[in-house]
Amino acid sequence: MTARRIRIGIDTGGTFTDVVAFDEDSGEVVTTKTPSTPGNPADGFLAGIDKVLGIAGAQFDDVVAVSHGTTVATNQLLEGKVDALGFITTEGYEAMLEIARQSVPDGYGNSYFWVKPDRIVPRDLVKGVGGRLDFTGAEIRAFDEAKAREVARWFKARGIDTLGVCFLHAYANPAHEERMREILAEEHPDAVVSISSEVLREYREYERSMTTLVDAAVKPKLSRYVNNIKDRLAAQSGRTVPFYVMKSNGGVLSADEVVHQPITTVLSGPAAGALGAALIAKVAGFDKVLTSDGGGTSTDVSVVIDGDPTLTTEGSVGVYPSKIPMIDVVTVGAGGGSIAWLSPEGTLKVGPHSAGADPGPICYRKGGSEVTITDAHVFLGRIPPHLLGGEIPLDVDAASAAIQQLAGKLGISAEACATGILEISAWNQANALRQVTVKRGLDVRDFTLTTFGGSGSLLLCRLMDILNVPTVLVPPNPGNVSAFGLLTVDVKNDYVQTHVALQENLDPADLQQEYDVLTARAAEALSKEGFAQADHVFVRTADVRYFGQAFEVRVGVPDGPVTEDTLATVAERFHAEHRVLYGYDFSGDASQQVEVVNLRVSGVGPIKRPEILRADGAKPAPQQTGSRSICFDAEAGYVETPVFWRTDLPAGQVLTGPVIIEEFGSTVPIHPGFTARVDDYANIIVTRSEES
Repeated sequence: MTARRIRIGIDTGGTFTDVVAFDEDSGEVVTTKTPSTPGNPADGFLAGIDKVLGIAGAQFDDVVAVSHGTTVATNQLLEGKVDALGFITTEGYEAMLEIARQSVPDGYGNSYFWVKPDRIVPRDLVKGVGGRLDFTGAEIRAFDEAKAREVARWFKARGIDTLGVCFLHAYANPAHEERMREILAEEHPDAVVSISSEVLREYREYERSMTTLVDAAVKPKLSRYVNNIKDRLAAQSGRTVPFYVMKSNGGVLSADEVVHQPITTVLSGPAAGALGAALIAKVAGFDKVLTSDGGGTSTDVSVVIDGDPTLTTEGSVGVYPSKIPMIDVVTVGAGGGSIAWLSPEGTLKVGPHSAGADPGPICYRKGGSEVTITDAHVFLGRIPPHLLGGEIPLDVDAASAAIQQLAGKLGISAEACATGILEISAWNQANALRQVTVKRGLDVRDFTLTTFGGSGSLLLCRLMDILNVPTVLVPPNPGNVSAFGLLTVDVKNDYVQTHVALQENLDPADLQQEYDVLTARAAEALSKEGFAQADHVFVRTADVRYFGQAFEVRVGVPDGPVTEDTLATVAERFHAEHRVLYGYDFSGDASQQVEVVNLRVSGVGPIKRPEILRADGAKPAPQQTGSRSICFDAEAGYVETPVFWRTDLPAGQVLTGPVIIEEFGSTVPIHPGFTARVDDYANIIVTRSEES
């Protein structure tokens, strides 16, 4: 029997683990889901592999690669579970974390009430070491090796085994940081160490320090998690299975390498979903897309233009800024497991707390005792009394009793309570979508909304009303789009070097040399990942600003030798991008100088992507699989609504609401006044009925 070549993508969420298998030879794609196992996520991970291989009729020996989106680092930071962490910095700059930045969330109007969060490292665990570099990397004072050894022994004596090192101007010369790491290896060999010149080689000491400390903080837990899965994969297959982990920048990296760059995974899961949705929407003919990935714990939203999700280096996870390239995702606590609760004033609130997978919503019958968004959907009839095609039966009566009890406390009907829970959730999601559009100068009405994830499409009609979005696209198998996205992702590594200079002072030869060094580092990493030199792809960018500005705009740098024409093109691109972002530019003002700040190179190793196939338009006219009484509006009450099975719908099929479209991993309720059409690629396209 001929061996098959199966690649598997696995996205571990708060409630379910989503799995997609891609046969590289036949092009067949198989999807499934299995409950997550929060106690040991590796159990759900391997159970998902066994399940999808069984459906595909394949063996473990057929698996050639596994790609994984994980929330281990994200959840650790969101929950603030940072163990004892030490910080080593330049002598005299020990208060760097306390000084931080002069910024207050929501502006200075909040400054009287806002309390600065605790530092990631308390002041008593910060130590300075003598030695000083200037901004060019030249040594002003020699590195104090005696003090360095004293500091290393001090941390060892106190059992502080996780350390971040950030010396002044190490982005220009890493010599002092590298020597500090060598001394730590000699004096405190059990320590896990991150140095800033490897984590983030650019200026701004506070952001570089924080990014390095976040990297160190998540390194022990992520390393244990990744190595555990890698070892169990090897034990199950009797060989080393190539294992990749999704990065926040829209690429993947091997498990062996990602344990040395753990901070790059902080938005691992949401990034995969944005990329999968971007590819699906682009093939369907939509170039400006908002993605909304609704899971059991949260909803993640992002912007996609011309098939590429927008990137940022100004992101944060929880209260921790992380200045690494990441897909610009906003997360809101509005997933299927989000809990409805009463504030001390007696008003109804939803989220961000979640029942997760264990115990989960009340209707899961696993010990949950608090009403969730899923319980409200079940009570109103918007989702069936079971999940995963019948694998997980739901207790409708228990959900109903809990909602009636909550409604009694509010003094309203149970229907009003349940629809109110969903309305609050819809507005929470809408506000997140406004953050990635309106707050960035984009008009939400210019975009097509793509909803996916197990719960992502349940409120799409309300989102269309709230945001005035004209069109919504629901991909096939929406609950598995993130796992599918993992199979569309190239290997990718980012490298940065600060190089601050006005355009008129830039020397093309200097920039060429800097880009050559960054490109060589990227090429070395791609070769380690097994890519032949002929397959290496390099993308050059630069962070540019007007002289005197505090923040930069990233623009592409043309391929080929760096010349004066190259620099002129970069400036032109900067003016144009600045105009798009802020509504003005100084392209005609010679007095306003352009300044380059950082040079960047991304090394990309391309992989074979699954092909999105056209849908079968020759299917017979679909028959409804049944009907049930559904409440779309508390005042209108329940309406008997037809139910269709999604895979029965041929290309070109049109259904007018009210109607329910069900499939294995999700449900799409189409409210009265809306119309659903199946396009040539099996996507459901939802519009308002009068616009269809």
